[in-house]
Amino acid sequence: MIVKEQVWEALKHLEDPVYRRNIMELHLIRDVMIKENRVSLTALLTIDHENRRAELQQEITKAVKAIGAEEVHIRFRAISEYERGEVAKQLEDAQAVREQGKPNSSVLDPEAGVEFIAVASGKGGVGKSTVTVNLAVALARQGKKVGIIDADIYGFSVPDMMGIETRPVLDGDRIIPVERFGVKVISMGFFVEDNAPIIWRGPMLGKMLRNFFAEVEWGDVEYILLDLPPGTGDVALDVHSMIPQSKEIIVTTPHATAAFVAARAGAMALRTEHEILGVVENMAYYECGSCGTKEYVFGRGGGGKLAESLHTELLAQIPLGAPDNPLTDPEFAPSIYKSDTATGQIYDQLAQRIIN
Repeated sequence: MIVKEQVWEALKHLEDPVYRRNIMELHLIRDVMIKENRVSLTALLTIDHENRRAELQQEITKAVKAIGAEEVHIRFRAISEYERGEVAKQLEDAQAVREQGKPNSSVLDPEAGVEFIAVASGKGGVGKSTVTVNLAVALARQGKKVGIIDADIYGFSVPDMMGIETRPVLDGDRIIPVERFGVKVISMGFFVEDNAPIIWRGPMLGKMLRNFFAEVEWGDVEYILLDLPPGTGDVALDVHSMIPQSKEIIVTTPHATAAFVAARAGAMALRTEHEILGVVENMAYYECGSCGTKEYVFGRGGGGKLAESLHTELLAQIPLGAPDNPLTDPEFAPSIYKSDTATGQIYDQLAQRIIN
């Protein structure tokens, strides 16, 4: 059975005629799907010409069949201006790494000036990762240089939420994170095959987390958000010990039980002398699209009571819902709210409060 990693590896030798780099490094191959050794994928064309299509069709088909594919179906489309800009930015970042000539291992150094914000919750299912990715994108919209570490190593979801279909590339011995919506992203999800389960103990998790700091070329970043696993386990402890200057946001729903459990994560932050920036109440209400009436389906007041018990403030109340993003949008991401939506504006206001 062929897996996606074999397809990516098989196409690494194919060079784009415009950028003179391999097409996988440039993220020009998208939507790889495999079913019963039948492979389908989308190829982005930097030169939208019939001859280039025919040439690439032949090269990809030959390479993928060489690893055992019975059929290869390729959809072609011209690269958008947005995607061309992403490629240009990626090449600039790689060039900057080469010119520096040394790894950027000082991201944890307080003198580096990076603001670390850990996003925590007491339990799963409260939308902690949704808050993380949307806050990161909102900070980037405010002109900030932002990164995300998907530290929820057992339940990684950030790449999928942000619509990321590519993987980081290596530049020498340094990992260049994937950039999406102006946010640099690193996740355990980039390093496992086909959503395989992670069966690791605490020390291995801590080592992987350290690698995310030491081996990733973050470049010039002002904020790094860490999407923590729910609860107060090994990874949360490692973050608190590795980044004593980290600040924290606690995510809960309005439900009294969720807020009660979230208080444990807040108490842990306080005991390890980490500043709590505040509480975000997710799924705070459902707003009727036609009449504007708010329904409090998960109750009311949990976020406010949690903030009060932790002696902090309620930073935002996010409504229940999902972004209405069409699949045909070249900037499609399942969980990112755009700035021209009501919820996107709430996240923009949250980002501004964090900056202030």
